[in-house]
Amino acid sequence: MTNITANYDQTWKEAIGQYFESFLQFFYPKIYEQIDWSKTPISLDKELEQITASSQTKKRYADKLFQVWLLNNEVIWILIHIEVQSQYDKEFPQRMFIYNYRSFDLFNKPVISLAILGDEDAKWRPNSYEYGIGDSEVSMKFSIVKLLDYQWEELAASNNLFAIIVMAHLKTKVTTKDLTQREQWKWNLVRPLYQKGLTKVDIINLVKFIDRMMTLPPPLQTEFQTKLNDYEKELNMPFLST
Repeated sequence: MTNITANYDQTWKEAIGQYFESFLQFFYPKIYEQIDWSKTPISLDKELEQITASSQTKKRYADKLFQVWLLNNEVIWILIHIEVQSQYDKEFPQRMFIYNYRSFDLFNKPVISLAILGDEDAKWRPNSYEYGIGDSEVSMKFSIVKLLDYQWEELAASNNLFAIIVMAHLKTKVTTKDLTQREQWKWNLVRPLYQKGLTKVDIINLVKFIDRMMTLPPPLQTEFQTKLNDYEKELNMPFLST
């Protein structure tokens, strides 16, 4: 079977950009509860570009940066990292630290760093970075979420859109060498979306996210698309086939 590279980064970035509130509600409920959602969060893409351009590290993985207002009216920035490496990465904590201090250095704003770990090593859970000697020490802690920790039944029962994205991520990982199985899981994830009471826009976006992440070779993609088109005709819901 042709080697196919899954598109994790673009999928996660677009999903977080469009559904930031749902993202925090699902992964970081305690932070979600402290934010004043009557004030629309601001996506700081230009500022993020400056932060990553200022970094001296070879790898640049900061993904999304938002400005939010807390319930006490304090303004903070939330810097989100998605790490999808399949192996231990000793540089990751340092990258978290560099992007955090560069954010504060350039813009003088309090920054909260969050990380989503989508790798396959259950033991790899970096959540801090420090350096120093004696009493002179610099340290930073950051919050992490490990996608491997989620139970399938828990995800299937959730109404949050990011439960679907986590399911797609996990099944994409385990089907790297079996793309026929990936096509079946892709269909198993997409088909129930039409029965969840989601809006047309949410269904279209979720199918787009799943389709981009769970990459297939042309023959299997055609097979999947045919199933989807036929199913929409059956339901009389031509959201995507048109």
